[in-house]
Formats: sequence, C-alpha cells, structure tokens
Amino acid sequence: MEGDTSQVEMKLSSDMDEEVGGNGVGDHLNHNSPRKPHMAQKLRRSPKHLCFMAVATLLIFIIGYLIGYLVQRKKDLTPGFSATSVPYLKEVAPVPYETGAAPLMNWGDVQKLLAQKLSASNFEAAFRGFTSDSHRAGSLGDEVLRDTVIKKFTEYRMHPWTDVHFVKVQDPPASGSNRFVFNGTEERPTGFLSYSANGIAKGTVVYAHYGQEDDLKMLVNKNLDLSSKVLLVRAGKISYAEKVANAAKMNASAVLIYADPTDYSIGDNTQLFGHVHMGSGDPYTPGFPSFNHTQFPPVKSSGLPKILAQTITPAMATKILRQLGGQVAPGDWACYNKLGDETDSITVEVNNVIAEKKIHNVFGVIKGFVDADRYVVIGAQRDAWGPGFAASTVGTSVLVELARSISDMVKNDGFKPRRSIVFASFSAGEYGSVGATEWLEGYMSTLGMKAFSYINLDGIVTGRSGFKVAASPLMHKLIENMLKQVAAPNKDGTLFSQFSKGDLKKNILEPLQMDNAAYPFLAFSGIPSLSFRFTSGDKDYPFFGTMLDTQENLNIATVNQVPQLAVVAAQFAGQIALRLVHDHLLEMDLNEYSDSIRLHVSQIQLKVKNIMRMKPQLLPKSLTVQWLMSAAGSFTRAMQKLGNDIKNTDLDNIEKCRILNDRIMAVERNFLSPYVSPTDRPFRHILLGSGAHTLTALSNHLNILRTDSHGADADLFCTQFALATWTIQGCAISLAGDIWALEKEI
Repeated sequence: MEGDTSQVEMKLSSDMDEEVGGNGVGDHLNHNSPRKPHMAQKLRRSPKHLCFMAVATLLIFIIGYLIGYLVQRKKDLTPGFSATSVPYLKEVAPVPYETGAAPLMNWGDVQKLLAQKLSASNFEAAFRGFTSDSHRAGSLGDEVLRDTVIKKFTEYRMHPWTDVHFVKVQDPPASGSNRFVFNGTEERPTGFLSYSANGIAKGTVVYAHYGQEDDLKMLVNKNLDLSSKVLLVRAGKISYAEKVANAAKMNASAVLIYADPTDYSIGDNTQLFGHVHMGSGDPYTPGFPSFNHTQFPPVKSSGLPKILAQTITPAMATKILRQLGGQVAPGDWACYNKLGDETDSITVEVNNVIAEKKIHNVFGVIKGFVDADRYVVIGAQRDAWGPGFAASTVGTSVLVELARSISDMVKNDGFKPRRSIVFASFSAGEYGSVGATEWLEGYMSTLGMKAFSYINLDGIVTGRSGFKVAASPLMHKLIENMLKQVAAPNKDGTLFSQFSKGDLKKNILEPLQMDNAAYPFLAFSGIPSLSFRFTSGDKDYPFFGTMLDTQENLNIATVNQVPQLAVVAAQFAGQIALRLVHDHLLEMDLNEYSDSIRLHVSQIQLKVKNIMRMKPQLLPKSLTVQWLMSAAGSFTRAMQKLGNDIKNTDLDNIEKCRILNDRIMAVERNFLSPYVSPTDRPFRHILLGSGAHTLTALSNHLNILRTDSHGADADLFCTQFALATWTIQGCAISLAGDIWALEKEI
C-alpha cells in the first residue's frame, strides 16, 4: 500500500512542477521568472490553436450576452426585487395592489337584483317541495328532505357537502307510556319532554303560574313550601327548560306543563312536545362533537334536569285546577283557581328512553372573490315534531330560495362577493339546536376564526302584525339600516317605519334566548348572530311543538300572506348577508358593547361601595373596582383606536383591510371567558352568556352578599371579579391591534 501511495504522490508532484516554480509559487505570481506559461507556448506554436481560441471567445461572449438578457428580463417581471434589497438591480415602479374582484357593484344594484329574483310564486313552489307531515330528526322523512336540499344545492353549483353526527336524544317510551295519577284518576299523555329525568315522583300539586323565578318567589312569600312538590305551570314567557330549572332550584320533585286557553287556542286535547335541556346540542357529549369516531368522556351536560318533567293537555290541566284547594292565587295571575294544598296528592311517572340517531347537516357555499376563507352562515332547521310548517318548512324554503337567487346573481349578473356565504340545513333542531351545536363543537377553532356572522331562519313567519329581531349588539346598527331599506309587506313604507314606531329598541329588538338556534353561535362560539320573525303582536305562535303546525294554521295566522311575508323575510336576511360580503369593511358597531360594559361596571362599583360601607367584613379591604374600571376604559380606547385606524387605512389594500376585519371579528370571540371550560359552562360570553362568569352573575352575587342570602361566597365573588376584569382587558388588547403598540394606545 505504501508503494501505491508514493506513486500517487509522485504523480501529483510531477504535475505541479509544470505549473509552479521551485519555491511552490505559481509563475504568474513570480514576476522575475523567465519562463512563459506552458499553454501560451503551445498556442504560439500552432495557428490552429489561435483560430480555436478566437471561436471559443466568440462563443463565450454570445452565451454571456444571453444569460445577461434573461436575468434582466426576469428582474423586470419580478416585483419582489427592489433597489434597496438588491443594490445593483434597476429600481422598478411599485406594483398596485390587486382587488381580487371586478369593480365593486353598486349597492343599490345588488338590492335590485335580489328583489328581482325573489317572488311569492317561487315560494309557493318551494313550500310544496319541503312540506312533510313527518320529518322528525333522523327519520326517513328527514332524510328525504336532506336529499332535496342536496339536490337543490347541486343544481345551483354550490358544491354541497354533509356533516354526519351520531347523537343521543330522549324519546317517549316505545312500549308503555308516561302517566300521572291525580286524586285516583290516571292520565296517559302522548306528548313528552326530551331529557327529563326518569322515575316516579309522589307529592302534592302546587299551581306556579308560568314557573318564572318571580312566580316561585311569590309562592314562597305566601309560606308555601315547594320542596318535593309537583308544580303545575303554564307554557309561555320562558322556555320549558327554564321552568324546570327554576323548579329544581326550589327542590320540587316534578313539573307538569300545559298550554292555558287564555294564552293558546289550540284545543283541549292537543299534545305538547319539547325538551328541557338547559343548553343546546347533545347533552351526553357536552363540549364535544358527536362524531362516530369521537372518544366520549363519561360526562353529561350540567344542564340536564334531575327532576321529572312532562307535558299534559289543556283538558287534563283543567281537571286538576278545578279540584285544587288551599290559598287563592294572586290576582295579577289572572286565573280562577287556587294554589293547592296538602290534600291534592299526585303521582307522576316518566319512562323516556335514550335513542341514538344519525343526523345529517347539509351545506352549500357561494365562494367570495377576495377573502373566500371568511364567511357568513345562513342556517335553518330541517326537522320538526310534526308537520312543522312554521318551525322548519318556511325557514328551509327561504334558505334554498336565497341560495338560488344569490348564486344566480353571481353566475349571470356579474355580482362578485368579497367574502363567502355558507348555507346550512341543520337537523335535530327540535331537541335543542343539536345539529347546529354539534357542528360548532366539531369545527370550533375554524368557525370561531373565520365565520363572522350567523343568520337564523327558524320560525321567521308566525304572524303579520309585528316584527322582532334578536341579535348581537355588534349587528344592531346594520339591522337598523336594513330595516330602513327593506319594503314592508304591504309596500307602505319600510319595515322600520311600519314596525319600530320610532323606537327600535322598544318595539323591534328583543333579547336572544337560549332556546334560539342563533344563541350557541353567539354565546358558545363568539360569532355575531341574529334571529328575526314576523309575529302576531305580543302573542306567541300557538302551534310550535304541536301536531297542528300546518300550512293551514299558519295561513290563518297571517291572513293567507305566508308567501308574501316569506319574500320580505328573504329580502331582510339576504340584504344583511349581502351587505356583509359586499363592503370592504364588516359593518359592525362596537359602541353598544362599550356602553354595556360601562353600565355593568358602574352598577358593580356602586354595589361594592355600598357593601364596603354597610358590611365591610364581607369583602377584603384590598378589593378595588379600579382595575375593572381600567379594563372598561381600555376597551373604549381600543375601540377608538380601531376607528382611527379605519380612517387612516386605504381600504383598497387587501391585506390592510383584512387585518382590520380580523380585529372586528375578534371582538365577539374575545368576550368568551378563557377561564371557563366549554364542557362545564358552554355559554362563556361574559355579557350574553349563562353562568357565574358573566357580568350579570357578578352583579347578582353582590345582591346575595348584601342580603346575606344562601349561596353568598365572598371568595368566589373575588375570583369571578378578577376573571371578568381580565377577560375585558384581553378583549381590549386584541382589539387594539399590534402588540408592540399597546402600551401607548390603551
């Protein structure tokens, strides 16, 4: 091996001797060397070599020229290079920002296009296509309607897809029945309340009016002990779930609910159907989506009642009411009956069964041309207890007609929305917005970041003499503007002029209730939402939750104006959606939230001062409202900063406009308390949610502390106080914008 190595080394040394001098330095660096370069000597000796060198030089020149030309051309076509980043390149003019869409269509033209495509005759045809006598969630009738929606979305080229869930609901017993026995007479109602506790409750009957908290307090003030009692309550005012929850707080053993003839003219023997889950979605997977592959923890929703609940007919209730003894009912309860005494014994038995149902949500999309990954969602429930014409048929028809109209505007009329519109047909709405909530739970992170609004179409036509809207305060200004632009059903003025009577908040706006399908979008996911309806004045539509919710009965309630009212409802919902996807900036108004926060803070401050003065031992001396007031001030300043940033921003700049819209979208989401688990308290919104984390609960806790009532806990209050403060401060920080500018700005 050594011999081989030495040969290699010698070869290398011999080669080097031809190129370097004896001292190892090349001759081209040794200016005193008399030797000429070896190659030069060769070239001098041959004219052929000189010719070869000339050709090679010319070839190299041509190649170099071509390379230089291509590099310069690439530079001219590439806007990313600049004179500052690459000094030796020629500076080029800045490339203007792309808008991503055709020139913006005039808003008035958008309104006219939508109006042209919506007609009463189209809705009459849609009603025929979606009317069904039986389409309870997960049933064959529900699947038929699902396929109809998919077919329509496919026809409109909306790329439909489905979202499948396996949910647990509670149905009446397949064999046997629920029943009650009063004074020896047995009744077996066929209506039922899903999610009631099962078992047998024995006690005495107490009439409790509507079962509201004030009603029960009035009974307690009359020295009536409600513990272990069976409360008989009227339907209306609040949801079934709230009635049962209020009764459970008083340790009642069961609740019977009926439709009083003075409120609902539905006949003596009409059965009622509903649910009593104090929440939404599948209560056996709280906070989790009911996908088939989900590993469910062994938990149940905290909103499931622990007492029995059952509906009965008006005739059954009348028999009980006529036999009650005891004290006379309060005069303002407007009833002829007494409240009941210890001799009015009753036995209630509930035997509901848990059933797993496979449900399908159906979606279609009209994609935006600028921010396609930002979208408004328009949704309606598809199922019903019975015919459900007002509950689901009208809403589903409006959903599909809006999809047809807007998709046609995009395909044939040149309308190019900046953002997308998602159309959603949800199942299992009658069990407590199950389909909608499971979708929110399944795609929580995506929807919370990208969906900027939800428009609910459930129950939008129930009368013709009134108009009500329940929505996030962020949307109130937009709602007012649209009410002033949509013509009233009789074409005499606008919706605003006909129904507001000069006072929008008093005559049109109403709180968004937990049993509304828009509520989980707002309070669970932090998506600004709205729900609206034509009404019969102050009266509820009597046929919801019955087998009498038919087209005939809705025609009677609307004087045969259902198609015409559906057109106006579609105009209102459609124009709100189109405005949100048409304008550069989302039309959301932060002022009402700022005012609401300041009102809550001032009330809390006053109550804390009173307690500190009257009962200083209840709260720690170190407690101060200053931090809460500071957080409220930060939110107001952050809101003002956003307004200034909007004024100083070129809205044709896509990226800057998108950043502003993202800040606006984050407001509602950041009101969700990050300190509350969605599995324990799903409605985490501190202003509009439900639970001890809300500002309303914080204020109410001070009332409990002040009166030394049961449940007062100073340590719990201090914790609630701190967490609410930081939730508001966090919302202000997010709203203000860039993290490096916060100290100076808020």
